[in-house]
Amino acid sequence: MAGILNKIFDGNKRDVKRFDKVADQVIAKAGDIEQLSDEQLRAKTDELKARYEQGESLEDLMPEAFAVVKEGAKRVLGLDPYRVQMMGAAALHEGNIAEMKTGEGKTLTSTMPVYLNALTGKGVHVVTVNEYLASRDAEEMGQLYNFLGLTVGLNLNSMDKDQKREAYLADITYSTNNELGFDYLRDNMVLYKEQKVQRPLHFAVIDEVDSILIDEARTPLIISGQAQKNTQLYIQTNAFVRNLRIDEDYTYDEKTKGVQLTEDGITKAERAFRIDNLYDYAHVTLNHHITQSLKAHASMKRDFDYVVDEGKVVIVDQFTGRLMKGRRYSDGLHQAIEAKEGLEIQNESMTMASITFQNYFRRYEKLSGMTGTAKTEEEEFRNIYNMRVVVIPTNREIVRDDKADLIYASVKGKHMAAVEDIAERHMKGQPVLVGTVAIETSELIASELKKKGIPHNVLNAKNHGSEAQIITDAGKRGAVTIATNMAGRGTDIKLGDGVKELGGLAVIGTERHESRRIDNQLRGRAGRQGDPGVTQFYLSMEDDLMRRFGSDNMKSMMSRLGMDDSQPIQSKMVTRAVESAQKRVEGNNFDARKQLLQYDDVLRQQREVIYTDRDEILESDSLRHIVDRMVETTVHNAVEAYAPTVEESSKWDLKGLENFIFANLLPENVITAETLEGKSNEEMKSLIMDEVNKRYDEREQELGERMREFEKVVLLRSLDTKWIDHIDAMDQLRQGIHLRAYGQIDPLREYQNEGFAMFETMQQSVNEEVTKYVMKAEIRSNIERQEVAKGQAVNPKEEGETKKKPQPVRRENTVGRNDPCPCGSGKKYKNCHGV
Repeated sequence: MAGILNKIFDGNKRDVKRFDKVADQVIAKAGDIEQLSDEQLRAKTDELKARYEQGESLEDLMPEAFAVVKEGAKRVLGLDPYRVQMMGAAALHEGNIAEMKTGEGKTLTSTMPVYLNALTGKGVHVVTVNEYLASRDAEEMGQLYNFLGLTVGLNLNSMDKDQKREAYLADITYSTNNELGFDYLRDNMVLYKEQKVQRPLHFAVIDEVDSILIDEARTPLIISGQAQKNTQLYIQTNAFVRNLRIDEDYTYDEKTKGVQLTEDGITKAERAFRIDNLYDYAHVTLNHHITQSLKAHASMKRDFDYVVDEGKVVIVDQFTGRLMKGRRYSDGLHQAIEAKEGLEIQNESMTMASITFQNYFRRYEKLSGMTGTAKTEEEEFRNIYNMRVVVIPTNREIVRDDKADLIYASVKGKHMAAVEDIAERHMKGQPVLVGTVAIETSELIASELKKKGIPHNVLNAKNHGSEAQIITDAGKRGAVTIATNMAGRGTDIKLGDGVKELGGLAVIGTERHESRRIDNQLRGRAGRQGDPGVTQFYLSMEDDLMRRFGSDNMKSMMSRLGMDDSQPIQSKMVTRAVESAQKRVEGNNFDARKQLLQYDDVLRQQREVIYTDRDEILESDSLRHIVDRMVETTVHNAVEAYAPTVEESSKWDLKGLENFIFANLLPENVITAETLEGKSNEEMKSLIMDEVNKRYDEREQELGERMREFEKVVLLRSLDTKWIDHIDAMDQLRQGIHLRAYGQIDPLREYQNEGFAMFETMQQSVNEEVTKYVMKAEIRSNIERQEVAKGQAVNPKEEGETKKKPQPVRRENTVGRNDPCPCGSGKKYKNCHGV
């Protein structure tokens, strides 16, 4: 009965049968393609491109396109794809994972779907685990693509932006997963759209897909650096703010916790910091620091909003009264409080941009991958990446002998037995590949072999070109190679002369990995393309995996039976128990990766909003519509805060609203509390917006085209600064959120709720800052976009050597804020051209 159900519900068999029909269609087309000359074959690419543009789908073109690549490979590479490779190619084109055993020719298989999808002109990325493999495949397979009239690019870490842009503009681009992710993050930090290097993400084929999407899934890509903020400035603004008096120098609204400098406060600030105009755009940073210092003194109360614990400012949860360790106020407020309390000021945001491989690769329109081992992780591939695993049959039957595990009582006994086995096989000339989980084990085995005088090579996954060469030579007669299980992936071990007669390559595993997939990867090194081979794993009761999953009973049984280290147990039952333990570990790891993704998805949604906004800013010629929206939101929020519709007008704070308007929107006395008296909430908004639009129009006439660039400068600076601060705040929240579980609260839900609230606050802060500087800042001729932070490490020694000595500030003949304006209008300078 079970066998019948398996046949009915075995989706893999259905897929294989379907792809087998595709292979038939390709072979049927191949006959005609063979008759073409080289030039006619090359012209097929232009013909297929034209047919695609005229409406034919890639599925319609697939048999003929695959046949073109098949013939091209024969002529250029001397390789003729097998039927199973055409089946694997069809699986990849559909956006699946093709599981193909080691030596089955995955690299050649990928050329067919890569060529087919490159016909769209949208670009195809071929992703490898290291730059050696990317360079090798780009060079070897590039010959085939170039012959067929397609361009090939190679994207390396050492390249500059122009070289990278050229590589991404090619029809097919080879790169590593790391470099692709970092380029994506860097592209979303540029100041001009022309500085971007990547095109929209279309189609990717990932080699060793399980390594990249499973093993490295929990490693986020991070661009870190020091934000260009001066901690010394917090100390200076703190000293200045300490001497200010409420109502005289600044106003504070208890309800909104809003603080604004008065006219006298602005004059004092300009005098204290020796500047002409606090609202000059050159003084944005100073203005921001003063505002945050004011908030720290006026609105943040010690032992109510925060406590000082062990020399650090710790936020108090206003609802529960609990200390929120790990949380920090964003936007520089935390640093301002540290300055107020005389504490060491912590460095500003270090994480400027981050993304996990999970979320980066899910951005592609279509994603596919190849590996020899993916079936054990099929559930994860399907749930997270929406990719199915299709097991492609081997070209020739596998004749490798996979022996049952040998289990010893101690690690020492296991290692001695493995060394004896290696020595015996080496004596008869059989090549041996020894797989270890840890580098320490590989060094221990190496020292034992050295004592016996057995020559050997040691690899430990450093991924250099020399490593690939050693792996290639590992199949030669008498070769002994010790490698961590993952070393040398992507490079075939071909058997030397006379090795088949000796039994082929012998793979010796010194320990089971916690993932069956890694063990299968090691096994797959032997028995490629129908070659003979043998695999044997040596285990002990002291191995990590056995210790974690109850080997004590078996160990005591071995002792009772009087079995010593020279007598192993060889039992299928024990092997099944080990596999059961591995399944449990795999399940735990999947849950951990799934949870990480759930947390990262919160930031992913926010990241997409910010990156979309950024693209709109870079692409648009005029940003007036965006600024108008931000100004309107700011006005709406301000009126609701000072004159809410739900309260009686007697409780409105119209003086507070007047102060807000002067500080953020309009010159002094344009709109006063008296002007607003007697008006409804909506009438106030309308009146303020009318005056704001008038003021905006005047600025546009005054500045002309420079206004457009000024908008971009303000928007980019505000968005980038606030976003970097927000990433840092989210990171701090993430680190401490698990403690909420002790209070019977779901940490993930709390993270989602608080993260959403923090994002809304950040967006509101962007609106207010953009409004303030677009409406109030004085604009000079040298408007330039500037990076708010540098995304690379700086050598402190070099920085110290090149730093210029501070120069004294010299004041030229300047116009005071209360002096008559030089334009002759009769107004004070502050109310005319000084705004």
